[in-house]
Amino acid sequence: MRIGDAAAAAGMTPRALRYYEQQGLVTARRTPSGHRVYDTEDIRRLRAVRELREAGLTVGDVRAFAHLLRTMPPEGVPALIPKDPRAQWCSTAEAVARRRLADLDARIERLSQLRARLAARLGEPAASPGAAPSPEAPATTA
Repeated sequence: MRIGDAAAAAGMTPRALRYYEQQGLVTARRTPSGHRVYDTEDIRRLRAVRELREAGLTVGDVRAFAHLLRTMPPEGVPALIPKDPRAQWCSTAEAVARRRLADLDARIERLSQLRARLAARLGEPAASPGAAPSPEAPATTA
């Protein structure tokens, strides 16, 4: 199938599909006239990439274990820590995901500290962890 149909089948835009191709996550074959064509295995792989990206992994993270994408089950991305010890999912994927999770935790902590500092300068109380900003906060104009 051509790029537009493949992108729609994978739940992404043709532009995203071309980007993933540039990043080496999928390889299109070409027709004699130069059009990209994709098969069902490519679609399955692209869906896996999309799911992993939606879970918070970066393209670089996914690229680190891209060779494992072909071993994923057709029904989608499995848990990164399989409950079944016979599962084929590699510890590489788990290690990458754990590093990403630690990175996200560090970013959240840093942003929480920045928010607390800014709130203190505005004379607002510090938010409790996970709390949304107060809707009663006065609007300011610049």
